[in-house]
Amino acid sequence: METTANRNTAILMQLSAYTQYFIPFGNFIFPTLIWSLKKQDSKFVDYNGKQIINFQLSLFLYSLLLIIIAIPLLLYTTLSDLSFNAVNEFHFVHEQFSAEKITGIATIAILAVLILIAMKVLEFFLIMYASVRNSNGENYNYPLTIKFIK
Repeated sequence: METTANRNTAILMQLSAYTQYFIPFGNFIFPTLIWSLKKQDSKFVDYNGKQIINFQLSLFLYSLLLIIIAIPLLLYTTLSDLSFNAVNEFHFVHEQFSAEKITGIATIAILAVLILIAMKVLEFFLIMYASVRNSNGENYNYPLTIKFIK
């Protein structure tokens, strides 16, 4: 049975990931700070601290990979079959960005944006769910998390 102080520390650690909406990289800084200060006090806090940090690092890696894949595809789709013969004329824009080229660009962009939005929505609710589980004194394992810290 976990003490109230340990449960509150675990909840604060989970909820501190929401600081990413106010402070850049707050989702890494604050959980890591709380975890490093309190991990010796309790195995419960240590375990859940590792979980939130691993989850945030995994999401960062997934987002980075998605961006690394999406940007070159967008550039390739945009710049392939591009001729620079009439760069100074208005017809250049009209001819080079026709409907079939914009459809490919839009499909890739919409897919990338939807995946990123889905990841952020899922992250929001999973952090909330983990906080509730921690408030009940239960450990929580985030799904699709790479174990960077064991």
